[in-house]
Amino acid sequence: MDFEIQTWVKMSAFAGGGIAMGLGAIGAAVGEGNAAQSANQAISRQPELSGEILKTLLVGQAIAESAAIFALVVAMTLLFSTFSADSIMVSVVMSAGLAMGLGAIGSGAGSGLPAGSACTGISRQPKMSSKITTNMLIGSAVCQTPSIFALVTAFILLFTTFSGRPVSPTWAAIMGAGLAVGLASIGSGLGGGLVAEKSCEGIARQPNSSGSTTMLMLLAQAVTQTPTIYGLLVAFILLFKSSPAADSIAPAIALLGSGLCMGLGAIGPGWGIGYSGGMAVRWSARNEKAVTDITKVMLLGQAGVSSTAIYSLLIALVLIFIA
Repeated sequence: MDFEIQTWVKMSAFAGGGIAMGLGAIGAAVGEGNAAQSANQAISRQPELSGEILKTLLVGQAIAESAAIFALVVAMTLLFSTFSADSIMVSVVMSAGLAMGLGAIGSGAGSGLPAGSACTGISRQPKMSSKITTNMLIGSAVCQTPSIFALVTAFILLFTTFSGRPVSPTWAAIMGAGLAVGLASIGSGLGGGLVAEKSCEGIARQPNSSGSTTMLMLLAQAVTQTPTIYGLLVAFILLFKSSPAADSIAPAIALLGSGLCMGLGAIGPGWGIGYSGGMAVRWSARNEKAVTDITKVMLLGQAGVSSTAIYSLLIALVLIFIA
């Protein structure tokens, strides 16, 4: 069955919108569910604090849902915008949906972890509810960084003109860009949530450590974002580096493979860095005298985990500039 280019673009936009919202709903739902189950447990332990715990739960769920709202914005843009009848737009709108949908998974699920931990912490330390909630807000907000990277990439895709470039291999570069930042965001979003979860737990167990615990949380979360930054870097190179027209499929597959390499290669490092950072935050809160040593070990451990993302970055760049 033959279709006009405008029909192909519209079909791809519809598919991209569905992918953006469908995938984007996964993480937020899991994160909010995790927060709710922890809130139920906390209220069972301290029924008289149900009002305070419920308030913390709702605030935490609202932050976790931010990623899904980003996906909703991109989906609505794809569904109700009119795109040019250019064959390259078929891959543009699909890539935007993939970038935002995948990019929302980790942030949504990760933000639910500190929300649940905050509810549990308040039931244990009611007098520290303000500090625990503040820590949760900071930690959960940082977890949204990867989804913001995905949102920015999706908008760049939708509002950049690619019409002057050859369809092949540009279509592959565009798809690779969406996959690079979308997949890379999963690990960093979850990793940041693991760190913030342990930070809320640490403050609840050792209230006097709130200042140092929050600072170490931010340091650890900053490192968890590096794999996503690598994904964003590869995505930008793919989007803004012009490639000559090619009749062979090989250059296109090299560019698509670059995005897949960086995106998939960043999932584990982001997650693993979060494990290292989370445990460092947890135990430093219990033993403030060991904060310096724990921080050193954390950073060394995170550097080791990050090396695998650097390997993926290296291969991705080789695929772009050499293959």
